[in-house]
Amino acid sequence: MQTPHRWFGAGHSTAADSAKAGAEAAFSAINGRTPAVVFVFASHRHDLPALLMGVRDEAGPHALVVGASTLGELANDGAGAGGVSVGALGGEGFTARARVAHIGDAGHRQAGAEAAEAMAGMNSPPGMNSPHSVLILLADGLSGDPHEVVRGAYSVLGAAVPLVGGFAGGGSDGARTFQFVGDAVYTDAVVGVALGSDAPIGIGVAHGWRRLEPPMIVTRSSGGRIYELDDEPALDVLLRRNDMPGGAAADLFDGVDAPPALGLSRRNGEDIRVIHDGDDVERSILGMSDVPQGALCWLMEADHEALIQGATESCLEALEGLGGKVPLGVLAFDCGARRGRLGPEGMQEEMAAMRSALGNTPYAGFYTSGEIARVRGALGTHHLTLVTLALA
Repeated sequence: MQTPHRWFGAGHSTAADSAKAGAEAAFSAINGRTPAVVFVFASHRHDLPALLMGVRDEAGPHALVVGASTLGELANDGAGAGGVSVGALGGEGFTARARVAHIGDAGHRQAGAEAAEAMAGMNSPPGMNSPHSVLILLADGLSGDPHEVVRGAYSVLGAAVPLVGGFAGGGSDGARTFQFVGDAVYTDAVVGVALGSDAPIGIGVAHGWRRLEPPMIVTRSSGGRIYELDDEPALDVLLRRNDMPGGAAADLFDGVDAPPALGLSRRNGEDIRVIHDGDDVERSILGMSDVPQGALCWLMEADHEALIQGATESCLEALEGLGGKVPLGVLAFDCGARRGRLGPEGMQEEMAAMRSALGNTPYAGFYTSGEIARVRGALGTHHLTLVTLALA
């Protein structure tokens, strides 16, 4: 989409040759224009340095190139896995900076704080005075406590700057993910992309899951480990609520199409937590992100149609945040577990729902191992959710 002074483009390639795939997707997104920032979401199966060289050939020497490895790619022409999706924007009124921080011994919170320093100076002249801004976080999510990335960024920015983004998809060994800045490929890192705009920015967060009553209180937890729900061993509670009293953790997780999900109460709905493991000895359960002690939560359920409707709702919420301005483009961060639940045909249905909600607005994004969206409060990690960022 393009106005007389600014533009957003999206491209997608499934070419087997990595340099060709990067160049094809970037060519479609950039279309001969001069980009300010280029977002690259690519399968770990690619030769990532070669792919980024292909992108750079189209983007030119001065564009900021950032991105992450994926669990699948989203683009105007559909969804898939093993390819590359590129979103590019440029023109008057956009400013962008990036900062990469290594998790390493410092941990997720410190890395999130360092990545947030990309925002430094975004609202100060010369040339960086942006009435609207957002910090986009692209991070490793397999090396510990991903929710601490958001907490670290919040500790620097406070409530004034919204956060969006996603945790990268794993490599072939299941233990590494990759993050990109410029022509370099990192692992075990957090990339913060400070994006400023002289037009509104809208954020959508929706999942399509429903509460199963009654609610429960998390009476003992630490990080993602839940020991007690309503003062009972958490594993026993989940087994009973799933008509498996006296069972073992394997009954909940082995051979099931989708693991159980909890919804944490928030002012604007529920944050979803996937429960992916249990301990038969201590009778605890383990979520993929933090579950605070004292939180009110529900078991959650969703059918196929509700998940598709969640995609529509996320897009419409993001567009609503533009205050009536014409949308230029959208970045999308969709949970890889949603892809697993929907299946190949459902993925295409979800993309069709997004196209219907967005009209002719181009979009690019990826399937994540966890989503980031913080508009209110200090928390902002999600699962089984579609997060969308709309730009006017």
